[in-house]
Parts: sequence; C-alpha cells; structure tokens
Amino acid sequence: MTATLLAPVPAQPTPAQVPASSSATIPSTQNAAPVGTQPSPPQGSQAPAKTFDIDCELSYQLGGPTDFLFQIHAMNAMNQQILSESLEVTANVPVHMFEDPTVHHRFMRLHAEAGPFKVHYRARVLRTPQVVDTSAPEVPVGQLPDDVLHNLMPTRYCESDLLGRTAAKLFGAMPQGYGRVKAICDWIHANIDYQIGSTQATSTARDVYLQRAGVCRDFAHLGVTFCRALNIPARLVVGYARFEEPPPDFHAVFEAFIGNRWVLFDPTEMSPVDELVRIATGRDAKDVAFATIFGPAQMVSMNPLISEVPAAA
Repeated sequence: MTATLLAPVPAQPTPAQVPASSSATIPSTQNAAPVGTQPSPPQGSQAPAKTFDIDCELSYQLGGPTDFLFQIHAMNAMNQQILSESLEVTANVPVHMFEDPTVHHRFMRLHAEAGPFKVHYRARVLRTPQVVDTSAPEVPVGQLPDDVLHNLMPTRYCESDLLGRTAAKLFGAMPQGYGRVKAICDWIHANIDYQIGSTQATSTARDVYLQRAGVCRDFAHLGVTFCRALNIPARLVVGYARFEEPPPDFHAVFEAFIGNRWVLFDPTEMSPVDELVRIATGRDAKDVAFATIFGPAQMVSMNPLISEVPAAA
C-alpha cells in the first residue's frame, strides 16, 4: 500500500502529548494487559485469539524541514487489544498523538529537520477474530444505523456512482447477503491482475476496473465501490498482514456491513483476513494513508513486519 500526500489535517480535540525523546513508550487508548497475559476472549461468536508482534521501521532522507502525519499504530479496539507497544524516533523529535473520535485509530504528528530520519514502532497485539456468518443478510437502507450511512456514498477513490450500472449487471441478480459480497471478491480476484507498479497514488476504482490491474489498495477500492453501488455499506481497512509476496508492505482489505455488523473481505487472497492487525479504517485511501508528508522527504526503506507469537510465549 502506498502513502498518499493529502491536504493538512486539523488537530483533534483533547490530544495526548508524548514528551520529546529518542525512545518513547506510547500509552494505548485503553488499559493494556501486561505482556505475557492472555485475556479471555469476550463471549459471543468469536474464533480463538492469536497474538502478534509488530515491528515496523520507516526510514527517510529529509532535504529540509518536514512535517509528518503517520498512521502506523495498531488499533486498541475492534477485536484487538494492545498488550504492549513502544516507539523510537531519531533525535529528540517531539511526538504528538491523537485519536479519531469515531473509529478510534490513532494518528502521530511530528516535525523533523533535514537529514536522516527513522521511526521504529513495536507492539504486541491480541487479535480475536469474529466467526464469519455466511448466511448474513444485507441490511435495507432504511434500517441502517445512522453512523453507517456515509459508507454508501461515492468518494474520491470509490466512484460507486460511475460504476453503478456495471455492478448491477455483474451482481444485481444475485441473492443478497454474504454470498453476493463474496462473489464480488471472487470476481475481482479472477479478473484483476495483481501487478506492482500498475497504478499510482491517484488511481481510482474506475481506473482499476478499466485497466484490469492493481495492488491490494486497488482491489479493496473496487470491492468497496461495487458494494456501495449495490447499497451495501463498505469501507477500507489497512493493517499489518503476513504474506510471502510481494516484499513486506502495509495491506489493504475492505469490510462490508452485512448482518448488522462489519465483516472483513480480502479480494487479493494474499493473507488470512482474520489475522490482519488493523491500523485504520476509512472511506477510502485518503483516510488511511500510513504517512502523509509535508516537505522534501524521500523514503529510504520500509519494513512493516508482523509475526505470530507462539501460544506458550
């Protein structure tokens, strides 16, 4: 997944301020359990919990003063619990943290001067996936929760208004529910080639549909777009995922609102979707870029790594 350069984001109210240091431990937004403890999964339709270690390092060469807005912290919500986490940045760069007030993903703002610059984030995360209900029905628009409705609308990268006729022709006659969303994923997987370098940061779902190639972000955008065109709320999700190819990168999938809850789907089929450690959720890529950069910065290396912790660890 590629970082996008967006307009400045205004600061949110009641931010958390992290003291300037070369190595800072970032407090999670909820009470974190000590490393080594395994909280009991909540009651309900959930699969066995797994624990993952995140080790994310981003390196840049800065040609002058640069401001960053990062989204690399694992969420401490949505079936995830932060057991521990830490952050290291080069030099004594002050770090400013704040949280999205609705979906609770975290932002990190900082300013750095010219020269080499590196961010190193580590975390141990307990992931408790929900069991998928393959009989989940679609929810009529009139019965959707108020805070879900905006996920029906066209957005910059997901032009559901322009692809509405296509979606209706491909999927409109299918039985509604989980099976139709799965059919959308199967169609994307079969008809869109996964090809690194085939798209740009400005490529939209319509572009991907026409050229029939893209990367994980593009696959997810097309899934979101087809769902919205069929009156199924959908949104983009990015996180840490394990896959052999391509080289380590952030991974994008999407989720659809069916059966009165959000359900994850991955049209790339590159990684088990129930092992994705979520970073952020948004309407499309403009909401979930891992790095938004204001200044002369060139990326030197990127290593967003994830590994499963053995049950006895």
